[in-house]
Amino acid sequence: MCTTLIVPGLNGSDEGHWQRHWLLDDPDSQLVDQDNWQCPVLEDWLDCLEAALETVESAYVVAHSLGCLLVANMASRPSAAKIKGALLVAPAHLDRVEAMHPCIVRFGAFPLQPLAFPSLVVGSMNDPYMDCEELAHSASLWGSDLINLGAVGHINIASGYGRWPEGYALLERLKADGASAKAVAGSRLRRLTALGEAHF
Repeated sequence: MCTTLIVPGLNGSDEGHWQRHWLLDDPDSQLVDQDNWQCPVLEDWLDCLEAALETVESAYVVAHSLGCLLVANMASRPSAAKIKGALLVAPAHLDRVEAMHPCIVRFGAFPLQPLAFPSLVVGSMNDPYMDCEELAHSASLWGSDLINLGAVGHINIASGYGRWPEGYALLERLKADGASAKAVAGSRLRRLTALGEAHF
């Protein structure tokens, strides 16, 4: 069974945040909890995400803000094999996080490697944690599709995002795109196999 793992960022997602609504609306979703939401340490947060992945057969991940960087840091770990896709909403650039929350976040360097699973980055034009150029560059580095929602801030409670039905549709789009890509890859493999057999 495929689970939806909800991955908040710094300070977690308060009551009323769209991630909290998602947990209530989707019976197949579960929160990736952290021991310390206020002072994130990358290795500690990775351990919690890996522990959550160990309890499921496979998962789609829905991350927000610093949670997106956590998921991006999973790319080189064996546990990433369980991730079928990731919806990465309003990723935060570490330089901006550290400037706005000095001496609080210990998350190392910004993850630059391509992700080992399909992903969709969703951002905005006026996010204080990541500007448009950084958003596009991050999506390109990660090999993610990108949707810019316009001037909608950090896509959180402060910018009016409580229950967010569009988010559910975006995850379904990610699932459909992943299924299509898998079908195309399978078809290509079958063609190559047939060509090999024909030349044998």
